[in-house]
Amino acid sequence: MPSIITTVTWDCSDALVLARFWAAALGSDVDEDSTPAKAYVEAAGWGAPNMWFNQVPEPKTAKNRLHLDLRAPAGMAEEIARLESLGAKVERRGTAITTMRDPEGNEFCVEPGPAA
Repeated sequence: MPSIITTVTWDCSDALVLARFWAAALGSDVDEDSTPAKAYVEAAGWGAPNMWFNQVPEPKTAKNRLHLDLRAPAGMAEEIARLESLGAKVERRGTAITTMRDPEGNEFCVEPGPAA
């Protein structure tokens, strides 16, 4: 039987800030015991991985080797605007995929959803 992904873990400078961003982006909540040093976000949907955020002393210095791709449920423009209102920034805007950065500079992509 193969393994499954249960948790995605992020190294970051402020676990609570990053956990709040990703919880809002993915429609979940930050665990009530979370702190700036360690935070937890349970997956919003069945089968999706949970997320741990761990504070580390060193800053992010290079491009991510792994990133998340998000599918826009309604439309890309609306989802990109919503993510920007949560603190994300557009890196490269495209018609098929838009690359963004979360509040700590981690890259992720937004792609069109079923409404496209």
